[in-house]
Amino acid sequence: MVYSASMPLLSLLILSLGWQGPSSDSAQEEVAKLSKPNIILIMVDDMGWADLSAYGGKVVQTPRLDRLAEEGMVFTQAYSGCTVCAPARSTLMDGRHMGHTSVRLNTGGVPLRAEDFTLAEALRKAGYQVGGFGKWGLGELGTEGAPEKQGFDEFFGYYHQIHAHYHLPDYLIRNGEKVPLPGNRDFYTQYPHMRYSGPFPLVDPETQLRRQFAPEIIYQETLAFLRRAAAKERPFFCYAAWTPPHGEYLIPEEFREWPLYAEKKNWPVRAKVVAAYLSMVDRHVGGVLDLLDQLELREETLVFFLSDHGADLDYDGSLDSCGPLRGKKRTLYEGGLRVPMLVSWPGVIESGRRSDHLCYFPDFFPTFLELAQAPIPERLDGISFLATLRAQGEQRQHPHLYWEWARYDWGKKQLVENGLMQAVRMGPWKGISLHPQEPFQLFHLERDPGERQNLAADHPDLVRRLREIMKDSHRPMRAQQEPPRLEGKAFR
Repeated sequence: MVYSASMPLLSLLILSLGWQGPSSDSAQEEVAKLSKPNIILIMVDDMGWADLSAYGGKVVQTPRLDRLAEEGMVFTQAYSGCTVCAPARSTLMDGRHMGHTSVRLNTGGVPLRAEDFTLAEALRKAGYQVGGFGKWGLGELGTEGAPEKQGFDEFFGYYHQIHAHYHLPDYLIRNGEKVPLPGNRDFYTQYPHMRYSGPFPLVDPETQLRRQFAPEIIYQETLAFLRRAAAKERPFFCYAAWTPPHGEYLIPEEFREWPLYAEKKNWPVRAKVVAAYLSMVDRHVGGVLDLLDQLELREETLVFFLSDHGADLDYDGSLDSCGPLRGKKRTLYEGGLRVPMLVSWPGVIESGRRSDHLCYFPDFFPTFLELAQAPIPERLDGISFLATLRAQGEQRQHPHLYWEWARYDWGKKQLVENGLMQAVRMGPWKGISLHPQEPFQLFHLERDPGERQNLAADHPDLVRRLREIMKDSHRPMRAQQEPPRLEGKAFR
């Protein structure tokens, strides 16, 4: 089957996956008739905390996201679950922090397990229509971690996260079936130099093939799902895990976003493309909000916009994506973990609100289940922040937040010995351990958000307490830690 924009998405049979709840279509529809909001979670890849004007950004043009911030709620202390892609998504999907979640490496070869219980499964059991679009990263075709086996009624995009590094792939995947993109045939063979070179023509001047830019296709599929879901008398959960501004650094020269930055002096081409990607994301978010208005669903729909972790590069200072925060993606400093998060729910969330509530990815699971009026599993590490969203009732607080990331040697295809990095946020304090033999780092984030002054020597008792939390929070990773499978053209 070949992709066309008008192709209807395939549907799947409702699966009963072991949770006490309604198992038939009719039962789910009855449950869903209760008053439950629709939920849209738009998560982009590699956007920095300071890329938006709501966080001090002054370079990139994002008028729709600026308006979303003005009309909704801005979280100033929202954190990812990890500093890299796949583990961060795992913490979001299973509600457990990095010391407990199933996928902790960023290699792409480790899937969720059959026994893992995901946010998608829980919302489906609660009567929601569940659709996912974009980058999955938690199980490739044929594994138990594939999204159709983890609670999604439908999923369109990339399963393997390394596949998502290609914006002109040979295929995308719809519900476990490859969907060829013939317009991209042999693109990387014909133009190997173009993978990181910036703008390209949508119509190839030599072959006359019309290239099929995956981020735009995935955006259109997101809109198609929302139209279909709106026609049914059941709430929906839309997980829009869009890849840009993550590289590769290619963008159609015909897109209106490229000319905004094409003539920027002293900017490397990657910075120009990333800025154009961010403006493209802004257009896509605006399209989602406009569609909700057309469908008269805006007040019935809770919309989240956030990044999966910090920015990848500083692009020679052109974008300043992390602002005053130290570090970036792949570090446990604030620039790698703290993310922009905007929330809109007209009629419930008042315009212009800012919150310094401390939250991170495991918190989405209990928050969304509380919205869905569904039981919340006891095994979760997350805490619902619905009281903060509604500005009603007492908001429970985390005693601490925990992160870890195990470094991986791609050459040897094994974990780096003593390569486990760990971090704990406890109140205003944050402790970081990069290596057992390196000095412990301690920062007071209220006084030093840029993590410049290491106070560990002044607070030995606090350092001991944070080390104890790190030890207690980490459970050994399961034995299955496969290297990524990269079979030639399979990931184009």
